[in-house]
Amino acid sequence: MHLISKLTLAFLITMLTNPINVNAQNFFVTNVGEFDVAVEQVEPGGKIVLANGVWDDVHIGFFANGVEGDSITIMAETPGEVIFTGTSKIELAGNYLIVKDLDFNEGYSSGDAVISFRRNSNDVANHSRVTNCRIINYNPETDATEYKWVSLYGEHNRVDHSHFEGKNHEGALLVVWLSGSANHHRIDHNYFANIPELGRNGAETIRIGTSDNSMTESRTTVEYNMFESCDGEIEIVSNKSGFNVYRYNTFRDNEGTLTLRHGNDCEVYGNFFFGGDKSSGGVRIIGERHKVYNNYFQGLKGDGFRAAICMTNGVPDSPLNRYFQVKNAEVVHNTIVNCKEPIAIGEGKSDELSLPPINSTIANNLIDKTIGGKAITYTDTPINMEYLSNYINGTVGISATGIINEDPLIVEEEVIFRPASESPVINNATGNFEYVIQDIDGQNRDNSPDVGCDEKSSLTIVNKPLFKEDVGFDWSVDDSITSIEESSQSNIFISSNRNEVIVHGISYEQFPVRLMLYDTTGKRVYDNQVSGDTVRVEDYKGVLIAIILDGSNQILAKSKVILSHQ
Repeated sequence: MHLISKLTLAFLITMLTNPINVNAQNFFVTNVGEFDVAVEQVEPGGKIVLANGVWDDVHIGFFANGVEGDSITIMAETPGEVIFTGTSKIELAGNYLIVKDLDFNEGYSSGDAVISFRRNSNDVANHSRVTNCRIINYNPETDATEYKWVSLYGEHNRVDHSHFEGKNHEGALLVVWLSGSANHHRIDHNYFANIPELGRNGAETIRIGTSDNSMTESRTTVEYNMFESCDGEIEIVSNKSGFNVYRYNTFRDNEGTLTLRHGNDCEVYGNFFFGGDKSSGGVRIIGERHKVYNNYFQGLKGDGFRAAICMTNGVPDSPLNRYFQVKNAEVVHNTIVNCKEPIAIGEGKSDELSLPPINSTIANNLIDKTIGGKAITYTDTPINMEYLSNYINGTVGISATGIINEDPLIVEEEVIFRPASESPVINNATGNFEYVIQDIDGQNRDNSPDVGCDEKSSLTIVNKPLFKEDVGFDWSVDDSITSIEESSQSNIFISSNRNEVIVHGISYEQFPVRLMLYDTTGKRVYDNQVSGDTVRVEDYKGVLIAIILDGSNQILAKSKVILSHQ
């Protein structure tokens, strides 16, 4: 059964009466040849609709230019009913382009990305978007075949509300490529899941940058995504550039960490990390001036490089592809509950990795119910490490001022552990961290902030741990289809008589026109060119939505009609 989502229904009714650009042409295509013709003709604000069905071994070159406020869109006739398989792929190049509602299912690639935001190194996409799509099990015969599922080039692009699952081969799933300047991409509201362990490097879920350009700013934001059973390698997210933000994501039962592998000046805040039966980790810090704050870690069984929070040792005069010394890191206002190794310092110490973290701060963190031996472990002794108001319940592992060994009195509430009303952490944070304006819930902190990620507050909680149903695509049925009100343009009207659909007001010069009929479940029951003013619909009765389009797929009229057998 074909399903119409809210997006598709809105398109069917108003796609060619766009209030911003009423002259934009729109196209319905059934094959790549028709698409290639359409993409040469489509104008800003226009849409190219791909016919429902299986598109096998197709290479879509979406090379066009929309304008701000009038993007050009390619979309499924019905979300999720356009299925790309075989070696199918899409390339975007130009400005203000949108790809949505497509399903890449059980195909593979011989080396190119499945979705690429470029045509070639000189022709990339900017201000463009991939949304409400799915890529699932798009794998080659051997896991040694390397390719990406999504390659982001250009600037100001977005990948959102999509679903990525079952990748089992070499190559990061989603990569942001840099070209020397900040690209300001956004990766949000996606579901990443069920990536089996590859057994070697090169299977990150997200990678931003490369070692070679890791000192370049990317300024990419990764937010409101869910990562579940992403076990490809230790780096679930691999940061290899500067000034990126990772916030409001949820990690569940992953065999790895969010790793600040190369680059400087990144922020990690407002994230939830939940462990399971695996060696799940949290955040691994390498480089300079990173801020890790307002995060929640629970039930993580990883240690060492997979500790809840890990600061590694660095290499003297490190080349770009090795380990830079941790400098001026700030780890503040985090809550770590029921984890094996809450904080690990100086991991990786060796003759090569001989530089311990320096001039860093660990402040206002809450650590409780540690399932390992120590709350803080030194593999190498940091230089000039400052501790402020960290509340730790259990064996601390080190001796330092700024650590209060006391039960923080936390209780499970709203999915996570929070300070009870009588907790000693309330109003007892110290230090000046002006960027910690809110807590993990999105509630404002007061002038006497609490220790840990949660501020005791009666304000509305706006940030919560994510579940699968909170992210990814939405191909659901639109219940409002039964309440479409009759409307028309150019004095054209649609009515019915028993099992006939009758069109009034179309001149013979306008024929042929296209008549599309949908039932109340969203199933398309008729779609054909007609040259007369009546259409007999056999073996059907009930309520229909009727839409009339001209030869350019401009909507002429739409109406609700009722049919019955004679």
